[in-house]
Amino acid sequence: MSIIVKNSTGIDSHKKSLNEAFVNSFGGYPIGYGLGIVILPLSMGWIKQDPLVANLAITLVYATVSFARSYFLRRIFEKYGVDDNFIKLGLNGFKKLRVFLRKY
Repeated sequence: MSIIVKNSTGIDSHKKSLNEAFVNSFGGYPIGYGLGIVILPLSMGWIKQDPLVANLAITLVYATVSFARSYFLRRIFEKYGVDDNFIKLGLNGFKKLRVFLRKY
């Protein structure tokens, strides 16, 4: 059974899905990195005492954060109808920021 995701213009485009997957994957890296900085030092003793339960708990935290990130990004994509290429949008935003900073 396949699920067809529809937006206001019809069936969800491949381009939009690729952009969303890109943002989700590469946006998840800094979140995971920051989460690792917090979780791993806190769990060092626990990993030595009970590695199975500690790894299950750590994995659950990462999975929960990943699910929340994916859900909120999906809602943002749907709310704002982001269909354009995110790399192009990022470059345009960077150019606008440079022009803004040159003024000051």
